Amino acid sequence: MAIDDRKQRVLRAIVALYATGGEPVGSGLLAEHFDRAVSSATLRNEMAALTKLGLLEQPHTSAGRVPSVKGYRYYLDNLLESETADAGVRAEIDRRFASMDYDPEHLAQESARALADLSGYAAAVSTPRSDDICIAHFEVVQVGRGAAAVLAVTSAGGVRTRTAKVEAPLAASDVALAAQALNQFMTFRSAADVGFDTFGAVELAAGARAQVLRPIYSAAYTLLKEAGRAAIYLEGQQNLVRSGCAQSAYCSMLELFADAQAVRRMIPRTERVSIILGDELADHPMPGLCVASRRYHAGNGLTGTISVIGPTRMRYRELVPALEYFARVLGEHMSGTA
Repeated sequence: MAIDDRKQRVLRAIVALYATGGEPVGSGLLAEHFDRAVSSATLRNEMAALTKLGLLEQPHTSAGRVPSVKGYRYYLDNLLESETADAGVRAEIDRRFASMDYDPEHLAQESARALADLSGYAAAVSTPRSDDICIAHFEVVQVGRGAAAVLAVTSAGGVRTRTAKVEAPLAASDVALAAQALNQFMTFRSAADVGFDTFGAVELAAGARAQVLRPIYSAAYTLLKEAGRAAIYLEGQQNLVRSGCAQSAYCSMLELFADAQAVRRMIPRTERVSIILGDELADHPMPGLCVASRRYHAGNGLTGTISVIGPTRMRYRELVPALEYFARVLGEHMSGTA
């Protein structure tokens, strides 16, 4: 769809004014926005034409206009200009990252919280994902007479933990034996490479204690299978509740961001922010909401995702450059190059 320059300027102005005020935009307010350079009558005609094209809607007969879903899509695809994040925004993002933990899981969760605070909406951040991630080191820690915590340090620097319950009391020698076998036979290997032969070697090394230690080895194998999977952290949900988000849209949002793979499929593999309107999501419709997302690079070919979830009338001109900068800084911290 092609519309003339004046209609584009009117649509762009209505998107901005509606984002700021949250109320339908009338011709009088629009005329003030243009410093009375265009008459109210002319603006009413342009608004009527945009409504006929399906780019604007009139909530009530006597009310002004608001952008429709189609109008927002046109604006996002054709009228949203590329800008650089404000210096103050960049400084605040840098300040927040300066105090964050460098462990990937902790960094993802803390950055999601920071992004929610900065945007005033909900935010989600996933850890880097790669099929090549494996376990670099195992630790086994006794946490009771019949339980042990298995800690796995991934090749990407993350730490994952799983507790194993055993059927007989553990001794310090059992813990040391289990850790030695895991590090000898199950590090720097993918889950697909660990089969019956590997488990046979692990249990052979355990000798008479093999049956007792079997739950520990099983926990370690589970950690190995999960090593390359992305974990996703969602923060700031209360911001959506305060903004009057519909319950159905809120529930769909929670379902979507509980599935890291679905989130990754939703985000295009591009080097820019992508914005998906909630009405466009077939599997998880979220009317009235939108998702602004960006992939970040964590080094060694690893990527993760960041997303801001908020009302459709978000201030995109401010949000998009801030999200671009946030993704760059997060990637630098994840890769250790910050």
